[in-house]
Amino acid sequence: MIKITDNINDVIPLWKEAFGDSDEDIIFFVDNAENCECLAYYQNDKLSSMMFLVDCFVDGIKGKYVYAACTAKEFRGCGYMGELIEYAHNLNYSYICLIPANDALVDFYFKRGFTKSVPIDNLSFNQSDEINEYLFEGYNLSKPCVMIYEGE
Repeated sequence: MIKITDNINDVIPLWKEAFGDSDEDIIFFVDNAENCECLAYYQNDKLSSMMFLVDCFVDGIKGKYVYAACTAKEFRGCGYMGELIEYAHNLNYSYICLIPANDALVDFYFKRGFTKSVPIDNLSFNQSDEINEYLFEGYNLSKPCVMIYEGE
């Protein structure tokens, strides 16, 4: 089942498994990011996959930025992230976009409909400096870019 969640007790273990961040860092982000929601995929009442959707601007046009997208190890390969992407797309935002964490994820997201890319400098947020640091950190790309969902 896909739904919006604000259950930090569900979010923390999955986020930590995927990214290794501390409880304090996760709580700080969740408590301080503005215009942000967690889209969650639950399998048997367990948070299996998630993504945060954060207000952003690409070339001055408002949309949603996908952040902290991850799937629990035991559920990888089940297609849950693809379902979350499609669900987010159908929420009728102007667009959804993301910065892949590494070059291998560029292909992963391209196959799931993120077929347009723009320079990373075209992306901006109305967030505090601390939250902006979260949103722009953690990627290791040979050619940094923002990928925009155009559909499969």
